[in-house]
Order: sequence, then structure tokens, then C-alpha cells
Amino acid sequence: MEKNFSAEKNENIIWHSNKVSYKDRCRVLGQRGLVVWFTGLSGSGKSTIAVELEKMLNEAGRAVYLLDGDNIRCGINSDLGFSDGDRNENIRRISEIAALFCDAGIITLVSFISPFRKMREFARERAGEGNFIEVYVSTDFETCRRRDPKGLYQKDIKNFTGKDSPYEEPENPEIVLDTVNRDPMECAGEVLREIERYLTGKGDI
Repeated sequence: MEKNFSAEKNENIIWHSNKVSYKDRCRVLGQRGLVVWFTGLSGSGKSTIAVELEKMLNEAGRAVYLLDGDNIRCGINSDLGFSDGDRNENIRRISEIAALFCDAGIITLVSFISPFRKMREFARERAGEGNFIEVYVSTDFETCRRRDPKGLYQKDIKNFTGKDSPYEEPENPEIVLDTVNRDPMECAGEVLREIERYLTGKGDI
């Protein structure tokens, strides 16, 4: 995959090393960093599940932070639109942020439509081998349209994912969630169990 890092294009920028390692940060927190990436159509239930999962992890004493697509577009990505290029840049930026959170030893929940496979693979690559769980919230378009919790499907929005902009389903996600027949708490519980398996299955920090 072609990288697009501005720092690599400037010979005057040199990576500055520090004296605190990833393992040092993990020891302080008592856990490893991890990126849990929720993808799916608007209205599929990504954010609802992620919010419940964040609460569960916090109550379990885990250091966790949720990065939500709409919230991020209110701040760091407020300059981006919804063309394919802007969508890619949206995911590129959040992938880099999530990777930094992961390197800090934090369990990072990311809830973005992220419609294109190549950018989700980019996010996985940036998080690092074994530090990424892709969660596909597989709710179909018609169900999302009927739910329409934000009223978006009723509007004439250009480049709306699932209507006039494509959504590329994950090919090999670690978890697939059915929100048609299961409630958000049950789905969050499934992801929580997978996270705990990851955290306990890697040996000592």
C-alpha cells in the first residue's frame, strides 16, 4: 500500500526518539494497546455498541477511549467533505490518531463508516500486527434506512454511503455483529470477550 506521510516527503524532518517505550507505557496501565475498529453503514448500530463497550471496559478498570466519526468531523476533520478523496483522508487521519493511542497502551474504539477496504487495511497496518480487531456491524441498507436515527436517509445527501456511494463489506473481519436480531448490550458483550481474550492471550506485558 502506498504511504502518504508528509514527513517522508521532507528531508528536514527527522524522527525523534524518546526514552519511554511502548512496554513501559503498558506496564503503567497494566494492559496492552489495541484498536477496535467498528465499520458499517450509517444507522447500523456502530456508535451505540461502541458507547456501551466503552462503559463496560471503563467499569472493568481498562484505559479506553472512543473515537466516533461524527464527533471527529466536528473537530480535527471538520475541513473534510464526503467525496471519495475526503473519505480516504478522514480515515487516514483517524488511523494515525488511533495508532498513537494504541502505542500509548490505550484500548481505542473507532466507530467510522469507513466504506473502503483499502483504508481499513491501512488502519490495520498503522496499528501494527496483532493490535487490530475489525468489527463489521452487518446491518443491511433497508434496515438502516428504516431506523434512520439521525434522519439522514430522508435527506437528499450527495455521496451518501449505500445509496450513491459504495460500501465495501469487510472480507475477513475478526467479528461480525447482527444488530437486527441482537441488542446493543449483547453485541458489546461479544466484543468485550474478544478484547479480553486478546489481552490475556499475549502473555506478560
